[in-house]
Amino acid sequence: TLTAPAPFADETSCQCRAPHEKLTIAQARLGTPVDRPVRVYADGIFDLFHSGHARALMQAKTLFPNSYLLVGVCSDDLTHKFKGFTVMNENERYEALRHCRYVDEVIRDAPWTLTPEFLEKHKIDFVAHDDIPYSSAGSDDVYKHIKEAGMFVPTQRTEGISTSDIITRIVRDYDVYARRNLQRGYTAKELNVSFINEKKYRFQNQVDKMKEKVKNVEEKSKEFVYKVEEKSHDLIQKWEEKSREFIGNFLELFGPDGAWKQMFQERSGRMLQAFSPRQSPNSSPTRGRSPSRSPSPPWVFNKASPPSSPKAASASLSSMSEGDEDEK
Repeated sequence: TLTAPAPFADETSCQCRAPHEKLTIAQARLGTPVDRPVRVYADGIFDLFHSGHARALMQAKTLFPNSYLLVGVCSDDLTHKFKGFTVMNENERYEALRHCRYVDEVIRDAPWTLTPEFLEKHKIDFVAHDDIPYSSAGSDDVYKHIKEAGMFVPTQRTEGISTSDIITRIVRDYDVYARRNLQRGYTAKELNVSFINEKKYRFQNQVDKMKEKVKNVEEKSKEFVYKVEEKSHDLIQKWEEKSREFIGNFLELFGPDGAWKQMFQERSGRMLQAFSPRQSPNSSPTRGRSPSRSPSPPWVFNKASPPSSPKAASASLSSMSEGDEDEK
């Protein structure tokens, strides 16, 4: 079920009551027998449970149309004896398997080598594991007798992920993880770190904090400078627009063809007309003069404008005499 953890084999009351008849892989893939699911068994250590484990169990679960997946997990004693020390203890590994969606039942303290008695007790039809020979406990392949019995079904390993790979990463980056856990409140004794290394890691943490603060200040200063540049760019753009507008208005008013020049020309023309009025025409006939006005005698000179020179005076007298002759 997907709504509760998978049960332990030694605590469940749902035992397989159907007769355990030997099946072939071909029969199982056809969905037979109809009265019960095909019971598939997969075992392992499952330390630091990861996606590679989950994918292997998914393949074991989906080998046949109707299957019931039992997962055996070896105890700490067997694992430390035949494989090595684990990161997670047996109870943690049991619980990790119970919460995998593909697992129907968990068998605690599973045997290292599968015996006929164990297979019969749990009514196991097939054993699922990757096809690589697993040498251990003095055997070249602990699944050899299962393969010979026709009960072995291979699954595919997931490349790039394994418990050994994860442990290798931790060992490689040990200093980083030790510093991180010291910073989170773990003691040097809990991390098995010496006094000198503890001081070194704490000093490195302080240096990293200072670097982070400097980095934050640099980022904030860059952001501030960017905002100032953006503001100044906007101000410069507005100033350029206003200056162009001012220059255009100035040229329109004071330029070569501006309004100020035209206005000045009009006013200067009016002033010239005011200071120099038009003279009366000289070619008007004498007969058209009014009889009430008697002509002035030729020898009477205008007091307001006396002749400027003797030549001018003689010229005026001669013109007057000619005028008299014309009148005669």
